Formats: sequence, structure tokens, C-alpha cells
Amino acid sequence: MDEKTLAKTLQLARRRAGLTQQELCHKASLSYSTLAKIERGAIKTPSVFTIAAIAEATQTPMEELLGLKSKAAVPAEPKRTSKSGVKFVYFDINGVLLHFFERAYTQIARKADRPTDAIETVFWRYHGAINRGVMGMREFNTKLGKEYEIKDFDWQKYYLANIERTPGIDKLVEWVATHYEVGILTNSMPGTVDDLRKGSFIPDVTYTAIADSSKIGAIKPERRIYEAATQLAAVKPKEILLVDNERPNLTAADHQGWHVLWFDDYHPEESIARIKKALEF
Repeated sequence: MDEKTLAKTLQLARRRAGLTQQELCHKASLSYSTLAKIERGAIKTPSVFTIAAIAEATQTPMEELLGLKSKAAVPAEPKRTSKSGVKFVYFDINGVLLHFFERAYTQIARKADRPTDAIETVFWRYHGAINRGVMGMREFNTKLGKEYEIKDFDWQKYYLANIERTPGIDKLVEWVATHYEVGILTNSMPGTVDDLRKGSFIPDVTYTAIADSSKIGAIKPERRIYEAATQLAAVKPKEILLVDNERPNLTAADHQGWHVLWFDDYHPEESIARIKKALEF
């Protein structure tokens, strides 16, 4: 593998792990200048220790980063292509993998002794900034706490206390991950995806790519987040299926040439049946 190919492979592994260059440097104990040079292809032969550190930090097999096949590895079941040409499936989090997060507004409203719609209005005032990663969680909580008049306000506390796994979603995602490459495409606040995975709130499968708005710097339905997600999936747009509960998000994906499927978290069994039908092979 030449240095340019290695550079692209390492960069893709980092992005698929949902890590910025700074975050990977911290996890792998690398200097920023070293990583930047590697990803530019300016270092022809990074040390095996550097590659091993990146492999561990991104949870990517070292053989995969180096383009090698492990003799000891058990062959994985080959991934499928659906009758409609889908190879990669992106799931949204809120409204698909999880639901009922809106109940957090009601809980906050009771605490603040204010109408629920007033609580939600303030939340959406800062939604774009926090989900694009322009605003940090500390600033977000400070602003909301001030407007709600709640001391030491912590949105994540209310959010995590109210979300529930969508019924049947675990078996569905496990089935999809067995046959297709799977990823997450979400409008999410900084650190939320990591918290959900660590807390086992979302299905525990191997996600090939995580397109996190707070790390990409764009939110659905903006064009840039779909372009970034396509690069992370490393397939053609026409080979991607997006499962989402918001029509504008699906429309934007459709304009990119993706397959789309609306998910109704109030009737998940019907949506799950439609997903399996769409992924017949």
C-alpha cells in the first residue's frame, strides 16, 4: 500500500469512528503534526506502533488499515446488495433507534413551572448551534438554565431519563447489520452519540460509519451532511438507504440520489416490516 492509499484509509477509519483529528491524537497519544502529515500522505512509512495506536483508537483491525488479510481471521459473512441496489443503511437516532425524547420538555416544564411549548421554543432557539458543534454543551446548558431559571441545568440528564428504545429496533438493526453495512446519521449534540453507545441505549452492533452533525459541522437536511455521510459510507449515493422519521431529511437525501424510508416510531412494527421488505435480496 502506497502512502496516498494509506493516508486515505487512515482518514476514513478516523471519520468512520466519528473522531476529529484532535480527538484521535488524544486517544492514540499522537502529535497533531504527525497525524496531519500521515493523512496528507507526507509520511511514507509510519511506524507500526503509530498504525497500531490508530487501529486501537478507531477500533479498526490493523490488517484492514494496512490492506492485509489475516490468515487467522474467521471469514465474515459477505455483505448483501438488495434487489433495489442498497449496500449501506443509515439509521437516524431520535425517532428511529430511540423515541419519546420529547417527554424531556414536559419534565423540564414541571421543574421550571412553565408551559411545555415555552420550554421547547427556547430549546429550538439554540438547536442549530449545538447540533452543528458551534456551541459546546456547557454554554448550551448555561443558556437554557438561565432562561428556564433552573440551577445547574443539564439537558443530557433530562434527555437520558426520558428516551426509550423503539420496540423491535434491536432485532431489526442486528438483522440489517448481518447482511448490510450499517451506519448512524444523526443531528446530535457533542458527546451524545458516545454517551448513548457507552450507556447501551442504542443497538450494540458494529457501525461502519457514524455521521454525527456536531462533528461534521452541518445538520440535516443541509446538503453538506449528506455529502460527508456518503464519503464515510464509501459507496455510491444510489447504494445508500436512509431510515429517518423527518420528511425534510428524507427529501434532502432523495435529492442526493439515496434511497429513503420514513419511520413511524408510533407504529414501529409497520415501519420495521417495510424496511425488511425494502432490503430483500
